[in-house]
Amino acid sequence: MEAKTLTVFTPAYNRAHTIGRTYESLCRQTLKDFEWLVVDDGSTDGTRALVEGWIEEGKIPIRYIYQENQGMHGAHNTAYANIHTELNTCIDSDDYMPDDAVELIVNLWREKGSDKYAGIIGLDYDLEGRLIGGRVPDGVTECTTSELSEIYHVGGDKKFVYRTDLMKATPPYPLFEGERYVSLTYKYVFIALMYPMLVLNKPLCMVEYQTDGSSMNMWKQYWNNPQGFAFLRKQQMLYARYYKKRFMCCIHYVSHSLRIGNRHFLRESPMPVSTFLAIPLGVALYLYTRHKVRQGALMKIGNKKN
Repeated sequence: MEAKTLTVFTPAYNRAHTIGRTYESLCRQTLKDFEWLVVDDGSTDGTRALVEGWIEEGKIPIRYIYQENQGMHGAHNTAYANIHTELNTCIDSDDYMPDDAVELIVNLWREKGSDKYAGIIGLDYDLEGRLIGGRVPDGVTECTTSELSEIYHVGGDKKFVYRTDLMKATPPYPLFEGERYVSLTYKYVFIALMYPMLVLNKPLCMVEYQTDGSSMNMWKQYWNNPQGFAFLRKQQMLYARYYKKRFMCCIHYVSHSLRIGNRHFLRESPMPVSTFLAIPLGVALYLYTRHKVRQGALMKIGNKKN
């Protein structure tokens, strides 16, 4: 079989009801220069049977890996350890790709890609065809992921296509006992220090935010995974371009440290003085987060009663 340029990988956890849409979109791709890697993160809903059936169909090359549940970041670790193509991108199990997405990615990379670039930045759209966040300004053909927000003030999720060798070279996402979330930003921050990415102001992913997905439950994620978030904030203190961003990380770090009960957070902070100054705001954020989580729990109980 001819070597492919791109791996589309999909972490899946109990998404048998949506992953078929992902599969169908890959079957419709106008360029077949890709393979699909499904990392099943401990599903119990028949995801395995679905994917094995698609493998037998043979419409597109598919690899399937099952693991005990580790969370999204653990599934990414497994994916990067098993990807062999030059490029890779993650398409979640409740999302799908426009029919020409692979063609757009591969053609741009063949035309302009090199070791100078970490990969490609594309756009996310919702299922109604609306752009999520903003576009990169016209005329900007390359930038880092950090520059997106810090210089061009572009918000919202974007679709990143990365060189596989860089993702393998950066440290894996850490796994914390009892937690299932570490922000994927961790690897992106490292790579942004060294390489820009090519800008592709076209849709590469159609996104649906599930009510039980990480994006729709961020307050709960924030509360239930304090070690993972504290780890990220310390990394951002070290590498964020502007002091304002680093100080915001200090505030969040204080909040996470209170949640963990870490008495040594000042000693462990890369910015101890700023972290000390951030304590009042960090306490306020901790209390506000606790309130939001409790409010969400009460609303959930109320909905069940109704």
